[in-house]
Amino acid sequence: MARRLLGLLAGRLMLGLVTLLLLSMVVFAGAQLLPGNVGRAILGPLASPVAVAALDRQLGTNLPVPVQYWHWISRFATGNMGESYAFRRPVASFVVPALLNSLKLASIAFVIVVPLSIGAGVYAAIHARSRIDRAISLTGLSMTVIPEFVSSIVLILILGIWLRALPVTATAPRHAGALGQIHHLILPALPLVFVLFGYIARMARAGTIEALESDYARTATLKGLPRRTVIVRHVLRNALPPTITVVATQVGYLVGGLVIVETLFRYQGIGSLILTAARNKDFPMLEAGILVIGAVYVLVTVAADMLLIMLNPRLHRGAAK
Repeated sequence: MARRLLGLLAGRLMLGLVTLLLLSMVVFAGAQLLPGNVGRAILGPLASPVAVAALDRQLGTNLPVPVQYWHWISRFATGNMGESYAFRRPVASFVVPALLNSLKLASIAFVIVVPLSIGAGVYAAIHARSRIDRAISLTGLSMTVIPEFVSSIVLILILGIWLRALPVTATAPRHAGALGQIHHLILPALPLVFVLFGYIARMARAGTIEALESDYARTATLKGLPRRTVIVRHVLRNALPPTITVVATQVGYLVGGLVIVETLFRYQGIGSLILTAARNKDFPMLEAGILVIGAVYVLVTVAADMLLIMLNPRLHRGAAK
């Protein structure tokens, strides 16, 4: 079994590498379509055409696009993300701290939303078609359709300004410890919780209802097992794998889709870094940021696939075929 799992892991990782290669091509091509000239964006509108052309030659942006792509991806594959056009410093010195900041914020949101939404979805399924079920479903749906900037502003007004319960900026002071950083990240994490709660809760509810109506659940009940035992041992084990898949797909959003939240709460994460790079036509920064997010997404997806296979032996046998 261990060998099969290793083989499956190797296959998933190879597929992930192919996905990242395709993503790198799309990202690089998309960056070339951005309007404007790199040299002009760096030197400003008053720079002479001669100076702009000289800077383009220095940066290599005057080379054919395939040549530029090869130079970039060959360096990136060795861990060299290149040099920022705007700051003339290694891109890694910006991307790595920004990614760590986004992971901190995503972790806080993840720790809050996953147990809360799964618990609410399972509880709603156990009490299907009751008032509490309708209340949870309606709340999740309402929270999902509210844009992040709306919920962020409302939370800032209520919790940050009126009640003064939480700081309105996500960046903690330099001397702040772990608890201080968490305290500053709770408020910006809440809009992300609102967005993801409905998706995860609905999936957990649907999977639990399907498992409760299955033959093995009925058989366990007819054997006289307590309802709590049936739910914990039989229902949840088969109801949660689809929910794990949904949770894994949301990790990419949690890490890379934080532009609005990071901007409102003045947080230097990977989302705001990518937005700044796009505005400055800082192609190395833009391409590295998006590709790093893709790598995180691929790794999380692979980990979720492995977890599903280990939880469900039938998936393991099917994947082995």
